[in-house]
Amino acid sequence: MEPMKPMEGMKPMEPMKSIGADRWWPESLGDHPNSAGGQNEMRYAYFAGKNRLAIDTGNGAITVYDTAGHRVSGVQQDQSGNGRKLAFTGDGKTISLDDLKKVSD
Repeated sequence: MEPMKPMEGMKPMEPMKSIGADRWWPESLGDHPNSAGGQNEMRYAYFAGKNRLAIDTGNGAITVYDTAGHRVSGVQQDQSGNGRKLAFTGDGKTISLDDLKKVSD
């Protein structure tokens, strides 16, 4: 029976990327959204303190909406039919992008 060989030392961890390195929304909104996510080419970032919701529909254009004090707590994505639609939940109801005021493109 042979003795066990010593374990190899662990490799150093790679440094974590900061969220700022992955920021796709306008810099004026900051580096830390309250929530962010996406599916396929679409993605969103919600900034509660600024009442802003940034949307990237995958065509390279970012649109920012005023959430008018709604507390966004979830997202729904419908990809049926000819277009993709996003709707958000908050304050116990569904919030459509059509219900929010566009503040920039």
